[in-house]
Amino acid sequence: MRGFQSVMVEDTGGRTGPSSRRRFILTGGALGLAGLAGCAGGSDGGDGEAGAGLESSGGDGGGGGDGGDGGSGGDGSDGGSSDPMLAEASEFDPAEPNWEENNYLMTAVSENDYFQGSQTDLENMRNQDVEKIAHGNPPRELPDDESEWVDPDPLIFVDKPGESGQTQYQDTIQPLLDRLEETTGRTVEWQPVDSNAATVESFRAGRGHLGDISTGTSAFGVNLGGIVPFAVPISPSGQFGYRLLAITRDDEHDIQSVNDFARDNVTVTHSEPASNSGNQAPSALFDQFFDVTAGEDYEREFSGGHDQTARGIAAGDYDAGPICSTCVDDLVQSTEDIDYDDFKVVWASNPFPPGPMVHRYDLHPDIVEGIKEATIGTDWTDTEYAENTGEAEYVEIDYKKVFNDILIIQRYNGVEYESGNL
Repeated sequence: MRGFQSVMVEDTGGRTGPSSRRRFILTGGALGLAGLAGCAGGSDGGDGEAGAGLESSGGDGGGGGDGGDGGSGGDGSDGGSSDPMLAEASEFDPAEPNWEENNYLMTAVSENDYFQGSQTDLENMRNQDVEKIAHGNPPRELPDDESEWVDPDPLIFVDKPGESGQTQYQDTIQPLLDRLEETTGRTVEWQPVDSNAATVESFRAGRGHLGDISTGTSAFGVNLGGIVPFAVPISPSGQFGYRLLAITRDDEHDIQSVNDFARDNVTVTHSEPASNSGNQAPSALFDQFFDVTAGEDYEREFSGGHDQTARGIAAGDYDAGPICSTCVDDLVQSTEDIDYDDFKVVWASNPFPPGPMVHRYDLHPDIVEGIKEATIGTDWTDTEYAENTGEAEYVEIDYKKVFNDILIIQRYNGVEYESGNL
């Protein structure tokens, strides 16, 4: 991917009819959807980015061919496939996958470390020229009145739910909890939750003081739970975040593009309503770049999570759907009955920020300083914690900038920050 294009959602004042056909327009302003076309093959000079300001036109510059009339991205020799768009793994170019002409088995995505973004991608997010929050409210400020500051002991660390409703094992995250106790001078207790709604409610009620939260839930936490996102993790290999992948089974030769999700005989699943890569991002980006609207052009079922999406597609319960790249990677790594070659990728987005580390807005500044020392100020490289969690260091962020793309997507979808929408 070259460059960091900025396009803007036209402010229509919310959805006024059944159609979500709202277009992005080219702008030099502060609110930008930063290149989230995922190198879809645009019309801006052939540099691999989707053309800024393009109004969707059924895939002309946004995606691959319709049905079996795709391009010449591969010779179909991968696994004896009759899919004319299926390219060999050796042809995968991470800088320019050329999704409008190519499909790849997920093995190619794995072998080329394409599940995450680079630190350059993160720096581009951090350096966006953003003047105001794109959707919802900014994180709340520390109260001026010191009597309103919260100085709890113990500190409650809220751990976001994992796939299939499972949380991280406490022993996996224990080194961070121990470090937090050292730097804050407080006992730190780990609190697992079984849903994103429970995460936000814990912070809203004041029972949670710090922790991590999923990408798509972050704005709900800011608007409803009083959280302040302050850092994101970097992996031991120097990568960050994840991508939205549009996937199908390896033998679905007639599904070669997101355009094909709109066919009557294709069953598409999303994961959960508040999930960024599992629902919010595809609802906006499929609409924009492929003129395919979830809930209109295809019936949108919810699987209940990314693991369920992957397993359902592999088993034939669903034909296709959007999925978080690192989630499906983790699933394949941890199970013996699913393999990368079980899936075909027909499109991928640019990287999204990972779920951030957060703290309550009204925590005593001395505690916040200790929390940042344990996270941003600690190098976890070559430690058991980094090996088990995939988080070697934490980088400080400005929520307004790094989550700008997430907020624009949620504005595009007309998301209202209410607990019932989680």
